[in-house]
Amino acid sequence: MKRFGIIGNPLEHSFSSKYFEDKFRAENIKDAVYENFLLDSIDELPILLEQFPDLVGLNVTIPFKEDVMSYVDELDEAASQIGALNTIHISNINSQRIIKGYNTDAPAFQQTIQHLNNKDLKALVLGSGGAAKAVCFALKNINIEHLVVSRNPVENQQITYQDINEKIISDFFLIINTSPVGMYPNLNSAPDIPYEFVSDMHILYDLIYNPQETAFLKRGKLHGATTINGLEMLQLQAELAWKIFSVKHKLITYNL
Repeated sequence: MKRFGIIGNPLEHSFSSKYFEDKFRAENIKDAVYENFLLDSIDELPILLEQFPDLVGLNVTIPFKEDVMSYVDELDEAASQIGALNTIHISNINSQRIIKGYNTDAPAFQQTIQHLNNKDLKALVLGSGGAAKAVCFALKNINIEHLVVSRNPVENQQITYQDINEKIISDFFLIINTSPVGMYPNLNSAPDIPYEFVSDMHILYDLIYNPQETAFLKRGKLHGATTINGLEMLQLQAELAWKIFSVKHKLITYNL
């Protein structure tokens, strides 16, 4: 039996378990299980790996996408450049466990906005965590200028939420929420930006997929903005993670 799962905190918002369980059923895979592993700290990861020696793959969600980097033995090129990962593959070679990290968030996000490639489009990225790093990597790949908004800016190219004014909103027509603000169960929360300056020229993109329409998207829609939630990105990054898991472990499909 091959064991897969997701690590994060909280996990009550996550659709990953259902997604992969449905994947196992659809492909008639009977030698795999998927579980939620709620961790209080990323320091608990080694304990988890010892407790479940049959673990071969993990998805990683908030708040561990950056901190988990110090617990892997190898990184794929994207994860290394981004500085965050969301997928872990665990293998045993000559009785030695090898943990490799991947980032499937960046290519998944890039696929969802590829059609927006426009030399005049600029993006305002709300949040500065692991998801934001993947988003910025993708934006750079398709030459979309971007500015990061952080509660605690640590880089010159970052600003605070208090810095956002009418001019900034009017200059950045793609606004992307990469933070967990507004995620289930905090349905009434939204990033603190001046929504009164949002117009029908804007696109508001929320990486959150639960709920499907966050308060952030609702407020944007009230001002005529086009809105996109994170469901397509979730599905695309999960499919990319599945390719890593299934190719590495040659999961058996039973044709009954």
